[in-house]
Amino acid sequence: MDVAVIGVFIPIVAIIGGIIMIIFLRKYENDERMNMIEKGMNPGEITKTKNTNGPLRFSMLLMGVGIGLLMGYFLESSTRMDEAAYFSMIFLFGGIGLGIAYIIEERKLKQES
Repeated sequence: MDVAVIGVFIPIVAIIGGIIMIIFLRKYENDERMNMIEKGMNPGEITKTKNTNGPLRFSMLLMGVGIGLLMGYFLESSTRMDEAAYFSMIFLFGGIGLGIAYIIEERKLKQES
């Protein structure tokens, strides 16, 4: 096959796969609820707890990546590291941001209990 043809098929297969995944997730969720009803349980009583830490993690990750890009620029301009400066600083400060988010989550849990 030609490379262009394969390049066109990749997004099509990805979109179809995503749609099929969503359909099966909905189907299995419905089957789970039906099994609970058959066994006499009330599916409304069992609520899934919402995780409110997602936005915190994502925001801290993005702040870490932004600081990493800035530090990567300074590292590249002061040394002769080309792409390595950016990648290393993005991963380093992104990880530091996620670590800070973890510390904030633990303090919040400790404060609630």
